[in-house]
Amino acid sequence: MEVILLERLENLGDLGERVNVKSGYARNFLIPKRKAVPATAERIAEFETRRADLEAAAAQLREQAQARADQLEGLRLTLSARSAGENRLYGSISTVEIAEAAQAEGAQIERKEIRLPEGAIREAGEHEVEIYLHPDVSATILVEVLVQE
Repeated sequence: MEVILLERLENLGDLGERVNVKSGYARNFLIPKRKAVPATAERIAEFETRRADLEAAAAQLREQAQARADQLEGLRLTLSARSAGENRLYGSISTVEIAEAAQAEGAQIERKEIRLPEGAIREAGEHEVEIYLHPDVSATILVEVLVQE
């Protein structure tokens, strides 16, 4: 199914691009979330008249994300967890705990913005965590995991 993207989507395309996606992905995710519209002749014409507004809105979202990234850069969170011996944690530190610790420090980070490519943190020590704010903007924070006595 061919759709017109209404915003930049990672691994798919930029604002205004016409891309072919599976029809289920378009019907169940892109169109209901208003990230894309079907690429019919009338939708293409309608999009071209709204292009400037959509580009301005996208630029504003990027600027807001960049401002948040500047605030988050250098943030250091300290969490404690029980140890199972030799720096291994009994359990793990997930995005939920990181988001709650950030909220306690006064930083607005949502759980879905936290990227842990290797899964939950299972060892004590310092870990760099990427905060994904926008397809073009991300910030890195430091999470230090201490062992509870």
